[in-house]
Amino acid sequence: MTTRSGRPDVAATSSDPRAVQVSRSGWAELALGVGGFGIGTGEFVIMGLLPNVAGELGISVPGAGHIVSAYALGVVIGAPLIAVIAARWSRHRLLLALMGCIAAGSFASALAPGYLSLIAVRFVAGLPHGAYFGVASLVAASLVPANERARAIGRMMLGLTGATLAGVPLATWIGQTLGWHAAFVLVGAIGVLTCALIFRCVPRAGPVKGASPARELRALGRKQVWLTLGIGSVGFGGLFCVYSYITPTLTQVAGLPERYVPFVLAVFGVGMILGNLIGSRLADRALMRTIGGVLIWNAVVLSLFSITARHAWMAMIAVLLAVAGLLIFAVSLAGDGRNARSRALAGSFESP
Repeated sequence: MTTRSGRPDVAATSSDPRAVQVSRSGWAELALGVGGFGIGTGEFVIMGLLPNVAGELGISVPGAGHIVSAYALGVVIGAPLIAVIAARWSRHRLLLALMGCIAAGSFASALAPGYLSLIAVRFVAGLPHGAYFGVASLVAASLVPANERARAIGRMMLGLTGATLAGVPLATWIGQTLGWHAAFVLVGAIGVLTCALIFRCVPRAGPVKGASPARELRALGRKQVWLTLGIGSVGFGGLFCVYSYITPTLTQVAGLPERYVPFVLAVFGVGMILGNLIGSRLADRALMRTIGGVLIWNAVVLSLFSITARHAWMAMIAVLLAVAGLLIFAVSLAGDGRNARSRALAGSFESP
């Protein structure tokens, strides 16, 4: 039920305070999840369209891979930079600003006239990525009891995993049919929708008490923060080395027809959803053991990819298992409630 202003009427839902809290957090998680859906679609769709982009711009596929790298560089630089600059901003205001920039960057990507301009635009578009997931994780966790934080983050992250299951295959199909520019227009439209949902559904709260740029910078002096960042970079890096070139690997090495690429990307999405659902529960029970076990799991599965890459179906199974492990790792890392600043900074590694 909603009010005349369009906001969810949580008061009318139930007189039970617990039900009101669940309803409020549910609407907020939905809004944040739609943002994750748009970001995930924009982040991963370029990998499904890498040969198409290379062909239109007259460059090699490895050269087109630099577009992926430019976005990733923006993510890595943007997350800690924004955490410092926007330390005194309210989370609601910051989420709106970040998603507005993501939408603008997606539209600008669609309008980029050439290779160098596309690299520059993708770098800028990547700047808000890590900060959005860091802040969104903190907001989702703040709306539920302490023992449910990892699950709340997991539900919010379903937007990202849903993007790999539905958004990326759909955008890839649109890009193959109408041109890769159209895929980024779709992402920009999702960003605009997310701004409206955040404005209406995410609770407003003042800036975090005591927050300041100096305080955020002091966090970099803690060994635990650097350890979290290092684990994140290693844990995510291996899989994204494979996924960035998954389309040319399967089409040129395994001989898979290009029309089947969206289905392969959907398999990637299934793995992310499974990992997200499993990881949130494991992290709430045994956080550090989950992180260590999944890192070993991914090392083994990714090593097998070099053997299975010439066989499309075996390669798809390896990717499914690796991605499931990645999302268990991601949710576990984000769910470490003892390191709020490191969680916001670690969002910089959720990128290829």
